[in-house]
Amino acid sequence: MPPDSEAVAEQVFTALADPTRRGILAALAGGGPATATDLAARLPITRQAVAKHLALLAEAGLVTAEPGERRRVRYRVRSAPMQVAQQFLAALARDWDGPLGALKHHLDQTARGPATTPIHEARGHGTERWTPQ
Repeated sequence: MPPDSEAVAEQVFTALADPTRRGILAALAGGGPATATDLAARLPITRQAVAKHLALLAEAGLVTAEPGERRRVRYRVRSAPMQVAQQFLAALARDWDGPLGALKHHLDQTARGPATTPIHEARGHGTERWTPQ
C-alpha cells in the first residue's frame, strides 16, 4: 500500500474511533447532505459540537462542505477515503488468513490428542504375522 494511502487510512481510522463522529457519518449517509444545525437537531449534541466533529471528518476527507442557500454550509459523505481504509483492511486480512488458518489447523489437531494407533504399529513394526520356522 503506498505511503499516501496509509496516511489516508490512518486519518479515517482516527476519525472513526469516536462514536459521535460515526453517528454523524451515519446520519449523513442515511439522510443525505445536511447542515450542522440539521444534524444537531437529529443528534443528542450541540451545533457547536457537531461543527467541531464535521471539521475533523472533513480533514480526514470523509465529508465535504458545499455552499448552500443563505450562506449555510451543507455536508456530504465522501466514500473514497473509506474505500482506501477498506483496501487496507482487506490487505491485512489476506496477510493474516493463511497463518491464522494454519494455527487453527494445528490447534485442532493438538486438541484431538495423540493418535490412537500405537507408534510401533504406525511404523509397520509388529504387524507382520509370525510364522514358525
